[in-house]
Amino acid sequence: MSRAAGLDPWQRALARAAACAVLVVSVAGATMSSAAATEKLQVTDPYIELRTGPGRGYPVFFVAGRAEWIEIVLRHTDWFKVRAANGSEGWVHRAQLETTLTEAGATKAFRDVLLDDYLQRKLELGGAWGQFKSEPMLKVWGAYRFADALSIEGTIGQVQGVFSGTEFWHVNVNVEPWSDRRLSPYFGVGLGKFKNIPNASLVGAFTTNANLANAAVGLRYYIAERFVARLDYSIYTAFVSDIDSAEYKAVTAGIAFFF
Repeated sequence: MSRAAGLDPWQRALARAAACAVLVVSVAGATMSSAAATEKLQVTDPYIELRTGPGRGYPVFFVAGRAEWIEIVLRHTDWFKVRAANGSEGWVHRAQLETTLTEAGATKAFRDVLLDDYLQRKLELGGAWGQFKSEPMLKVWGAYRFADALSIEGTIGQVQGVFSGTEFWHVNVNVEPWSDRRLSPYFGVGLGKFKNIPNASLVGAFTTNANLANAAVGLRYYIAERFVARLDYSIYTAFVSDIDSAEYKAVTAGIAFFF
């Protein structure tokens, strides 16, 4: 395959699609971050100080005393927005909440807040580079996690080679049985479209449009903050006619970030 001039519009479309995906994920992530579930805690220290903002530089404006109940309504890193019994809302550092009691009478426990973000992830955007058969491949994807172990993922990609270029897209359903672990395998199957564009200088060459089936297996590793490394192995089957199909194998490695 070779880099045909006809691929330039596809490259521009790929960039536009990625930019749109970033915008959609950002808006959705901002919406999701404001929708935290409430949890009631009882103060056991002499008091807890509520500040006007998530930081020690913000002034204390209210104090909740021992045995009072407060509700957690939002979290920002190690700071939690809480609501006191009289309706006052302010920010409290995690260290102050670690001595409180839950409604079950147990001490409130906090996991690493960054790991919590990872376990609660819903939306993901990523990109990867690798080999499609023996040719260089680039792909980007966006995914939505609708259950602990299930997600739906849309991918668009491009392969550039010596004699032609290939464009494809597919939508997969992914299963991640151990999604609560830092290193977890996943499996996916999906359907899409495949288009091979030969070099215009080739005699008798023609563009191939075909339906595409995809099966993938891979590993995800939570790095830090909102970043995940991903390695996957995929088998693509292009149904070029009613009686003929072509199979391609691909290996890619990339980085994703989540909301």
